[in-house]
Amino acid sequence: MDIPGQRSGDHIINTNCSAVHTRQALCCKMSVEYDKFLESGQKWFCHVDDDNYVNLKSLLSLLSAFSHSKDIYLGRPSLDHPIEAADHLRNDGSTTTKFWFATGGAGFCISRGLALKMSPWASLGSFISTAERIRLPDDCTIGYIIEGLLEVKLLHSPLFHSHLENLQRLRGRAALRQVTLSYGGPENKRNVVSVGEIFSIQEDPTRFKSVHCLLYPETLWCPTAIVK
Repeated sequence: MDIPGQRSGDHIINTNCSAVHTRQALCCKMSVEYDKFLESGQKWFCHVDDDNYVNLKSLLSLLSAFSHSKDIYLGRPSLDHPIEAADHLRNDGSTTTKFWFATGGAGFCISRGLALKMSPWASLGSFISTAERIRLPDDCTIGYIIEGLLEVKLLHSPLFHSHLENLQRLRGRAALRQVTLSYGGPENKRNVVSVGEIFSIQEDPTRFKSVHCLLYPETLWCPTAIVK
């Protein structure tokens, strides 16, 4: 029997975290992600939700403009203002801190140099403790550690996209230049990018199959004649 774990080889890691969509479960998973990244020795830690499409060509092009040894935090906020959290770790006597965070729904990337500096508040389960202290979700906690504690500014990138924005404005070739793409949920099924009709809406409601075939027309399951 063919199951996802067999198809993906060693690309799936059992976090032993709860499958529910709660703050605690999400922070548990992010904690494991962070520790696995440090173990890997890789240059960049990029978190992307499992309902997004990642354009690897655009992602690699974006990251090539930065050094992984520098303090780099790349992503897109879901809000038009920083958020505020209760903070008992400030040295200046204040009890709250304001910071931007990149929404996990659009994805974000952190350089290895910066990820290592996060270790006191993120490694070996410390991430869960930090999140519990400020009572915020996983992506907010990332922003809190980086902007609030390490004082490294989020680099806002327009190339990351979540379902919280109007994705229908991304059309044609512009959609193919983005780093991540999402799509509307059950309440807004047509909140998707607009690309050529490689597949029908019924066959490809997220438009991810069409985007992929426009980027990689040689893929075996793509139609044989595709004009970009």
